Amino acid sequence: MGIVKTRDGNEIYYRDWGQGQPVIFIHGWPLNGDAWEDQMKAVADAGYRAIAHDRRGHGRSSHPWEGYDFDTFADDLNDLIDALGVWDVVLVGHSMGGGELARYIGRHGTGLVSKAVLLSAIPPLLMRTDANPEGVPAQVFEDIKQGILTERSQFWKDASESFFGANRPGSRATQGNRDAFWFMAMQESVKAGVDCVTAFAETDFTEDLRRFDIPTLIVHGDDDQIVPIDATARKSVEMIPNATLKVYEGSSHGIALVPGDKERFNQDLLDFLRG
Repeated sequence: MGIVKTRDGNEIYYRDWGQGQPVIFIHGWPLNGDAWEDQMKAVADAGYRAIAHDRRGHGRSSHPWEGYDFDTFADDLNDLIDALGVWDVVLVGHSMGGGELARYIGRHGTGLVSKAVLLSAIPPLLMRTDANPEGVPAQVFEDIKQGILTERSQFWKDASESFFGANRPGSRATQGNRDAFWFMAMQESVKAGVDCVTAFAETDFTEDLRRFDIPTLIVHGDDDQIVPIDATARKSVEMIPNATLKVYEGSSHGIALVPGDKERFNQDLLDFLRG
């Protein structure tokens, strides 16, 4: 565990396990680096160095008033990579973290990055527009913001249901999955929570994806109720050269945590790292 100071004086908390080629895990919203513990152990056990940080405004990192945009998140990630002195890095981003990954490549290139994994990720654009009719309606994001501002603890308890597909017949999501989601969400500041909704709803990553020139694995559930696969993964795989899309049939947004999906993803991740 450690702390990196960013160029604007904030602190980014991270944990660092194992030895070998570095794999940096970038968490989704409203979670923190703890969401990646199963994957961190799997890759560290397999001879890799697993690193996961808490995004600013989340978990144990600084909770400033400003800076909740993808340029800032990408620069925070760059500060972490610089401070650790790592190269030949594999970046793994879940959901909003996939946007952070994409913007990092868009702003800083792939000189230090060898591979990328986009898991249930938001690029190229999450919000519905005339040019993106498969996206999520703008009112949904306004409702999320209102839920956070009205009574965020209950909102997070309710939101965990669709996040893990617990509302589907035969779901393997556990109460533990939902409790962990709530616990991590409550460590995110209200300001970060609301501002991040605007950021991940409205940011267009199309140009960032066009800068990818490394092998990229895209994994997405076709029953993702949070980030629709047709608006995101199916478009990203067409934009990124040398990208592979793996669709998990019937799977939710929380692939890396739900029993069954978690083990399948861990194996696909290790196969990709070794390939």
